[in-house]
Amino acid sequence: MPHKPQGEPGTRTVLEARGIVKRFGAVTAVDGLSLEIRAGQVTAVLGPSGSGKSTFLRCLNFLEVPEAGDVLFEGKLVRARDRELDALRSRVGMVFQQFNLFPHLLLWENVALAPRVAGRLSRESARDLAHGLLNRVGLADKADSHPAQLSGGQQQRAAIARALAMEPTALLFDEPTSALDPELTGEVLAVMRSLASEGRTMVVVTHEIGFARAVAHEVVFMDAGRVIERGPPAQVIDAPLNERTIRFFAR
Repeated sequence: MPHKPQGEPGTRTVLEARGIVKRFGAVTAVDGLSLEIRAGQVTAVLGPSGSGKSTFLRCLNFLEVPEAGDVLFEGKLVRARDRELDALRSRVGMVFQQFNLFPHLLLWENVALAPRVAGRLSRESARDLAHGLLNRVGLADKADSHPAQLSGGQQQRAAIARALAMEPTALLFDEPTSALDPELTGEVLAVMRSLASEGRTMVVVTHEIGFARAVAHEVVFMDAGRVIERGPPAQVIDAPLNERTIRFFAR
C-alpha cells in the first residue's frame, strides 16, 4: 500500500526531545536521542526488541527520568517535579502495552476518572463525555461493564478513550497491540488510523510495520538506544539506506 498520510503536519512544534540519555546501571537504554514532533504529525518508532523505543517514549513524559537531555512541550522546558511537568502530563495522553484499567470501576468510570480528579468536569458532564468517547471507539454498549468482562482489544480501545478524555494535544502509544492476538490487533489499529485521519499528533512505538507505512508521516528506526535512520515510510521501510535497517526489514 502506498504511503498516504492524512494531510501534512503543521509547523508548530508540540513536543521535542534534545539529546535524551537514559541508563539502567551499566546499560545505556537511550543514547543521546533527539526528536521533534510537529502538530498533526504521526511518528512511528520502529526497531528490534531492546532497542530503547519504549524507554525513550517514557522519557518524553518523565515516567522514566532521563540522566541527560531536555524535553520541551510547546516550547517550554519540562523538568521532573515542576509545574511544566503537570501541564505536559495533563495534555499528553499515554496508551500503554497493558491496559491499566481499574478493575473495580465500570468502563465509563475509568474513562471519566481523569477529568473528574483534575476538577475539569462534574460527575454528570464527565459521564456524558465518557459515553461519547466510548461510542467513538465502538464501545457504546460496554459502558456499564467492568474491564474483566471485555476482550483485550476492547480494553485497549477503552484505554484509548481514557487517554482522549483529557482532550490531549498529543498521544503517546507504547506498543499498544503487543499484548493482543492478530484479530484484536486489527480493532485497535482501526481506531488509531481513525485518530490519525483526524490530524491527531501521535508518537507510536510499534512492531506493526503495515500501520507505520500507511499512517506515519515519519518513521524513526532505533537500535541500541540510537536513531539509526529516519524519514518518510517510503524511504525508511521500503528503501532503507543503513545496513542495520536493511537487515531488520529484510526479516
